[in-house]
Amino acid sequence: MTAVTLERLPGHVALVTIDRPEARNAINGEVAAGLEAAVDATEADDDIRAVVLTGAGREAFCAGADLKEVSAGRGSALRTERGGFGGFVFRERSKPWIAAVNGKALAGGTELVLACDLVVAVRQAAFGLPEVLRGLIAAAGGLYRLPRAIPPNIALELILTAGQLDAERAHGFGLVNRLVDDVEGLREAALALAAEIARNAPVAVRQSLRVAREANSGLDEAALRALTRDAFERVAASQDFKEGPRAFIEKRAPRWTGR
Repeated sequence: MTAVTLERLPGHVALVTIDRPEARNAINGEVAAGLEAAVDATEADDDIRAVVLTGAGREAFCAGADLKEVSAGRGSALRTERGGFGGFVFRERSKPWIAAVNGKALAGGTELVLACDLVVAVRQAAFGLPEVLRGLIAAAGGLYRLPRAIPPNIALELILTAGQLDAERAHGFGLVNRLVDDVEGLREAALALAAEIARNAPVAVRQSLRVAREANSGLDEAALRALTRDAFERVAASQDFKEGPRAFIEKRAPRWTGR
């Protein structure tokens, strides 16, 4: 069985699934390689405009690092040079990724979520960075991404106590974009959100995402303005820049080329 699957679906959307439910979808070397390959494939495919990442089963989105692999001395296999932990958390990606959280996302699982752009979750999902319980730290981005995503004092409490944040509260803090009642509706809700993105002009979406990701990066106003100017120039040079107004005038749906 493949540890990570990639499905290309209608509507310019892809679904990536971590498929180790027997291990709570924990990250081992095969998952890290599979996630990196999934990023490579979706970045190279111009037909894909948005990607959903989820875990198999009903219990866990991802339980983080497979500690059996770590204790066996194979911890280095859980990261890749380009992507970092899971082949994903530090990987540059031009397309929006949506985490569809089907259960608990703990430790590296929360760090995978924080590395995505949007989050859809079932009400029974939970998030947390319990690394300190094992004498570890959340070194895959969680220690600084979580305080950016939710109120800093709440993030500190979770980090220092190894506590968990339930999905309802995470939604209230803005970490979760959309809540669904059960796993059966999760895929549909996440793919619907991806479809909302995919119906828009691909170049404009990618360039908007590129600028928005830098909003909390520490860049000053001048740098952000320069980045926005560059993004606008790239959009203005695209075929889609002409197609949008033309479709509006002709009262028809736009036919985006992504070029």
